[in-house]
Amino acid sequence: MSAVPLRNNKAAASAVRTVSVLGATGSIGDSTMDLLRAARDRYQVEALTAHTNVQGLAKLAKEFGARFAAVADPARLGELKEALAGTRTECGAGESAIIEAAARPADWVMAAVSGAAGLKPALAAVDRGATVALANKECLVCAGDFFMQRAAKAGACILPADSEHNALFQALGSGNREELVRVIITASGGPFRTWAIADIEQATLAQALKHPNWSMGQKITIDSASMMNKGLEVIEASYLFALTPDEIDVLVHPQSIIHGMVEFSDRSVVAQLGAPDMRTPIAHCLGWPDRIVGPAAKLDLAKIGQLTFEAPAFDRFPALRLAYDALRTGRGATTVYNAANEVAVAAFIGGKIKFGVIARLVEATMDDWIRSGNLAPLTSADDAIAVDHSARNKAATLLPQIALKAT
Repeated sequence: MSAVPLRNNKAAASAVRTVSVLGATGSIGDSTMDLLRAARDRYQVEALTAHTNVQGLAKLAKEFGARFAAVADPARLGELKEALAGTRTECGAGESAIIEAAARPADWVMAAVSGAAGLKPALAAVDRGATVALANKECLVCAGDFFMQRAAKAGACILPADSEHNALFQALGSGNREELVRVIITASGGPFRTWAIADIEQATLAQALKHPNWSMGQKITIDSASMMNKGLEVIEASYLFALTPDEIDVLVHPQSIIHGMVEFSDRSVVAQLGAPDMRTPIAHCLGWPDRIVGPAAKLDLAKIGQLTFEAPAFDRFPALRLAYDALRTGRGATTVYNAANEVAVAAFIGGKIKFGVIARLVEATMDDWIRSGNLAPLTSADDAIAVDHSARNKAATLLPQIALKAT
């Protein structure tokens, strides 16, 4: 049984919903807090967390009267306590405190802690059967089978907060699973959609950060430029909705108005449209099974004029091909894919490698992992984290020689 409710069968919504936001000071957290700010009578904040932004966290905790606030850096506990002195907000720091924030009795949890560090906190919310709005890709990319099985066992409800997966979630409500033919995830194509392969190879950090449609954090913007982000979304969709790789297509749609489509057996295609604003999918998750008023701009199709589509260029964006390879391989390969990419992106941001090396490092790490016979099913969070750490180490070891080949 899937932990994602594929049909929007309505349940009575409580008058006041308690919420926790893991990663409250990041870009997804900002959008979530903006929505909560506009509907204070409907939501009570239980817990908020941040990575290192103590002052931003404290400001939000005061504004929303959060019962608990936690910072991931244990060395910042004193600073957090000082910032919240005189309030009733309890304070915590370190990994255990972030997990405690997720485990506290909130009805709804936004899981937006980035990286593999977000896995254990998300599981803490899942294990108590909470409704979890999932914005952390690594939970599914690193431990998809295990994560979804655990959610189903605990009776947790997983709501996809990414725009593409939320679009699929909404469109899937138009039919039954056995009627589904395929899902289509759209991609803007990023800043390099029309660039020559040789030019993409030499792209600078500033160029990679100029996304044509979305305003996002640095890492996800670079992933969008390489289409690694779209590869991660293909993997996520497979685990979220129990889809095979052959049931997932990617379509380049530069306007970013259609976020996802579902084709059914009668050849009807149901699409979800909206302005490119993360507050729209988050609002859908926050209000579900009802809908709340969202602050995103009204969609004006007449003003937009036209919607265009292209097939993805796998030769220009090899990261997308690698995602399908990792998904078909399974047994930890998607974890390796994600971990190697994080190492590569960090190296690119640090000026250590060219943009084109990102995908090559990921491919080399995956190939080494498979040749070494390390593939095995992941059955726990510790398994996934161990593979993640090992893959990061391998990617770091391979990085100098891969970078040298590119010069």
